[in-house]
Amino acid sequence: MSIKPDRWIRQMAEQHGMIEPFEPGQVRRAADGTAQISYGTSSYGYDVRCAREFKIFTNINSAVVDPKRFDANSFVDFSGDVCIIPPNSFALARTIEYFRIPRTVLTICLGKSTYARCGIIVNVTPLEPEWEGHVTLEFSNTTPLPAKIYANEGVAQFLFFESDEPCELSYAERAGKYQGQTGVTLPKA
Repeated sequence: MSIKPDRWIRQMAEQHGMIEPFEPGQVRRAADGTAQISYGTSSYGYDVRCAREFKIFTNINSAVVDPKRFDANSFVDFSGDVCIIPPNSFALARTIEYFRIPRTVLTICLGKSTYARCGIIVNVTPLEPEWEGHVTLEFSNTTPLPAKIYANEGVAQFLFFESDEPCELSYAERAGKYQGQTGVTLPKA
């Protein structure tokens, strides 16, 4: 298994629709010239953006967090260009980019250092072979202060590992429960 460089990522995106919309370079400035957190193709990965759709964790209902019976009332829905995560809390978002992972590829999502240096952690998660959809991202604010997440800017990096041979059973063939997700998707049992 080997990590794939920028030229492979561009080829897979342009010829096979692996990432849509796709940015072949690194975007560091908004259309108006202001600085932003970079997104697009990097040397050995792809920096994704999050959409304006967020679910911010709240404990106003004193619910117990149970991955088998998750209470959707534990979140407040928010739409905007900046999401403020309360201290020691977390929020969910989704990528702007839609992914179609090839059968011979495993993709890993990692946080960007700009956010990590502020105490904002993006959960490490895999995208398995033949998974497709918008990725639900998890942001943890580990600080005692409110923290900002910027929509339409870079928030996480995806690394692509290609195997010499296809897997025996892909995520699509297993009918994975998160296959084809399009919005911010809560845990499913």
